[in-house]
Amino acid sequence: SAAEDVALIEYAHLTGRPYRVFSLDTGRLNPETYQLFDTVEKHYGIRIEYMFPDSVEVQALVRTKGLFSFYEDGHQECCRVRKVRPLRRALKGLRAWITGQRKDQSPGTRSEIPIVQVDPSFEGLDGGAGSLVKWNPVANVDGKDIWNFLRAMNVPVNSLHSQGYVSIGCEPCTRPVLPGQHEREGRWWWEDAKAKECGLHKGNIKDESVDGAVQTNGTATIADIFDTKDIVTLSKPGVENLLKLEDRREPWLVVLYAPWCQFCQAMEGSYVELAEKLAGSGVKVGKSRADGDQKAFAQQELQLGSFPTVLFFPKHSSKAIKYPSEHRD
Repeated sequence: SAAEDVALIEYAHLTGRPYRVFSLDTGRLNPETYQLFDTVEKHYGIRIEYMFPDSVEVQALVRTKGLFSFYEDGHQECCRVRKVRPLRRALKGLRAWITGQRKDQSPGTRSEIPIVQVDPSFEGLDGGAGSLVKWNPVANVDGKDIWNFLRAMNVPVNSLHSQGYVSIGCEPCTRPVLPGQHEREGRWWWEDAKAKECGLHKGNIKDESVDGAVQTNGTATIADIFDTKDIVTLSKPGVENLLKLEDRREPWLVVLYAPWCQFCQAMEGSYVELAEKLAGSGVKVGKSRADGDQKAFAQQELQLGSFPTVLFFPKHSSKAIKYPSEHRD
């Protein structure tokens, strides 16, 4: 929906080579953005591949917390359902993707993005870490130069730009900026945050852990992950009970995780998919948050070395089997 995105399409068109364009339709975009989609398709003679959020997940979120819960508890949960998970599904079928990130868009999160990188957060077609290349060809381009290019090439743009919108996202979470304001100040303006990212480029946000305390560059509280009906949430007493059972009647698969960990976030999709496949099979799938106050217990009793750690509790056995980290995907 942004200026950089249509600039990339124009660049791709000028090469004369085949290319694909996909977009995330969150269901909450401005009418002007949908009009741009239609205009771009007709202008370039292409069909945009739209990715939609899972209707069951959206329904559960809205029924449980209402239409505008993000104003009260931060935008991460809604963005994860409507944007991050659909993006993950899209990227699973690719070996590389091209983004319109610029360094000057967000000094707090994008000042160090490279031209090309191994995607730090998402998996590609072959699966696992390092399976997806991420290309940011306009990383070093100034925003004014993007607009000079768009005008010179008569590229269609979102009409919201002429109304003061610079960075454009979903309608409830985006507003125009005033002269002198930074372009990202129009996104999630109700949050006192320096790192304004929805999760599509969450690898830009650096997580630092000091004595179990998580620093998140000023973002709001990070929403939980592995949040699905097929995964049981285990508290410390629940895990302790699992450890005590010497004659376990049901095998358990449990991930020890921290919601801020980008490696845990990266494996969320495959773990949720596994839980769905195992539903009704007799194998229980669970999760146990193991950072903060729980970290010492997890290290001493659950073989936690790094996040995520996956444990298998076999049937009729008291000993947990730890999966090697390179096999956790």
